[in-house]
Amino acid sequence: MGAGGIGAAIVKKIAQEEAKVAFTYVHAEEKAQKVVSEMKALGQQGVAIRADSGNPGEITEAVEQTIAYFGQLDILVNNAGIFPAGPPEAVTLEELNHTLDVNVRGVFITTQTALKYLKEGGRIISIGSSFAYHVPKPDFSLYSMTKSALIGFTKGLARDIGSRKITVNAVDPGPINTDMSSSDGPNAEKIKSLLALDHFGEGEDIAATVAHLAGESGRFITGTCVAVDGGFGA
Repeated sequence: MGAGGIGAAIVKKIAQEEAKVAFTYVHAEEKAQKVVSEMKALGQQGVAIRADSGNPGEITEAVEQTIAYFGQLDILVNNAGIFPAGPPEAVTLEELNHTLDVNVRGVFITTQTALKYLKEGGRIISIGSSFAYHVPKPDFSLYSMTKSALIGFTKGLARDIGSRKITVNAVDPGPINTDMSSSDGPNAEKIKSLLALDHFGEGEDIAATVAHLAGESGRFITGTCVAVDGGFGA
């Protein structure tokens, strides 16, 4: 997902590294096309593909469309995710399934499809969460469970495809200033108190780490999860 927030920052950063970028969106078509326009202004090719990460057929087709547009796939960034909150006894079966579909199944299926096309030297990077390893307050057990699954997937997949010289890593953001978690929102001060630093991160902080892992400088990094969290888990 690349129409806004962390996703848009990653798309723009990768484009600045002279890569052609295809990204998905669900509802924010206007924002998605704005990102495409910004990529073109950088002199890079970009395409926005409507695909719901909770729908296996749509995300599989999104990978196939990327190949149709560009002819190859070198880097996969799994960024889509939803952020449920509430006591576990209040979670409905529908909410449980939807969260697993987007945060876990979607990552697996997208990666599975991409592996048909990724060549030697390819990169797979998943955006996880600092809540995968540190949960400082109640009501996040469902979300934490799904993001913890990415740790096991990252480490297992790194072993599975290391012989193909494809690296597999995860980036775990802490509090990032986006529409979903604003640095001047009603709970901002409480959230800042959980950090070693006294401020939220920005989408560009995550994008910079993704670009490092995706580039030549990340060639010997695999099977690991990189926390970009302002000391949230310290």
